[in-house]
Amino acid sequence: MSDRKVIRRALISVYDKTRLVEIGKVLSDAGVEILSTGSTAANLIKAGIAVTEVSAYTGFPEIMGGRVKTLHPRVHAGILADQDNPEHVAAINALEIEAFDLVIINLYPFAATIASGADFAECIEQIDIGGPSMLRGAAKNHGSVAVISNPTQYESLIDAVKAGGFTNSQRRQLAVEVFRTTAEYDLAIATWLGANDELPEWFGQIYHRQNSLRYGENPHQRAAIYSGGPIGIVNALQLHGKEMSFNNYTDADAAWRAALDHSTPCVAIIKHANPCGIAIATDIETAHKKAHECDPVSAFGGVVAANREVSLAMANQLAEIFTEVVIAPSYEAGAIEILAKKPSIRILQCDVRKIAAVEMRPISGGVLLQDTDLIDSSGDSPAQWRQVSGNPVDATVLNELEFAWRAVRAVKSNAILLSSNGASVGIGMGQVNRVDSARLAVARAGDRVAGSVAASDAFFPFADGLQILLDAGITAVVQPGGSVRDEEVIAAAQGAGIAMFFTGTRHFSHA
Repeated sequence: MSDRKVIRRALISVYDKTRLVEIGKVLSDAGVEILSTGSTAANLIKAGIAVTEVSAYTGFPEIMGGRVKTLHPRVHAGILADQDNPEHVAAINALEIEAFDLVIINLYPFAATIASGADFAECIEQIDIGGPSMLRGAAKNHGSVAVISNPTQYESLIDAVKAGGFTNSQRRQLAVEVFRTTAEYDLAIATWLGANDELPEWFGQIYHRQNSLRYGENPHQRAAIYSGGPIGIVNALQLHGKEMSFNNYTDADAAWRAALDHSTPCVAIIKHANPCGIAIATDIETAHKKAHECDPVSAFGGVVAANREVSLAMANQLAEIFTEVVIAPSYEAGAIEILAKKPSIRILQCDVRKIAAVEMRPISGGVLLQDTDLIDSSGDSPAQWRQVSGNPVDATVLNELEFAWRAVRAVKSNAILLSSNGASVGIGMGQVNRVDSARLAVARAGDRVAGSVAASDAFFPFADGLQILLDAGITAVVQPGGSVRDEEVIAAAQGAGIAMFFTGTRHFSHA
């Protein structure tokens, strides 16, 4: 036996009138009695569709500019009556109230209104009251009522009308969508109304699954990607290649952020969330060449991000290197065709240049929230640094140090980055002490360490880590300072005759 429930009576009240007349005609042609409100009713009547206005049915006019129109017992009793419960049926019959089988509601565009920059009063007016009340009532009573909360569900409505109504499982799924919709709506209101300059005492975020992934970090882990936070690479357009993996996304996110730390043309190459090369130049192809030269072995199978359009010249260079993902704001005509000759490469286009102001990091049982470590915060400009050793340096050296300081932010702590000519030449990352990071950076730089400059993401707790860099031949160093042994570290730099700068700011990256 079919559990479809025939639709005989419908209530329609929508802000978004997409396909409204079409749906009205489908219901009318099926013999469904339609009740409606305000402009929704006016649009249906204008199209020649028979409609009973809610105010005529309730005997109560719309007042206060429409703030009160559906908040009436004759409406809500018809929505909430369990049509399989004899007591409910008897109660509404005694009051000459008729039950609804279908409710079609969509809400005032509150989120879009606040996003538009509208003033406070206008935003308040876009807080829907009657709509969520009717949606929630219909969803609670989905055993008797089918509820449509979004125009994207109209095709399923048309199919259901033709089939003789929605099944119980279909009505239940429609109810699920309602509670998700109203939860997101209320969260947007509460977040906006309670916003201030502090980290919030209460916050939430709704995420929507965009795609299920083949697996997570490892094949035995399930994974999916969700959108809902600030816009970023989750909104990127994939132009070519195999489906993105969990690890592709994490590396692409790290690479994109690393490239955005620089205002000049920059390329960052990331492997396992750490840079194996970052470089800047006057053009993007030179930046890519310099970044790749930092560590060609590690760059094999890496993720490449460019903060400028990928040129034909860069595409030709990149096509010679096995690369998992390339992400850029745009691609010169013909560049995609060059890259796409490698069937395994994933090509992403992302024009989102804004870095979210706050970042969230899950931990067991909760979440950490912090201001994002933006590279342009206090202490990141050489004009704010304090030189603590060596002779004054020229603009070329200072610019090199600034690049190294910007680039080291992307390296997992403990982090040491050596640079020369606007390019990393050796990177030591993710070590449990700064001495090992210094050794690793020097080893990877090889002969290129001589004459390079160094950046350390946090202070040197002892002079030993710095001494490794001095012995290898660096010419200048930038670090936050602030160790209880700063004087010991300064003395080592002074003894080697190199310039050392304290920024007063650090750039730890632990995850």
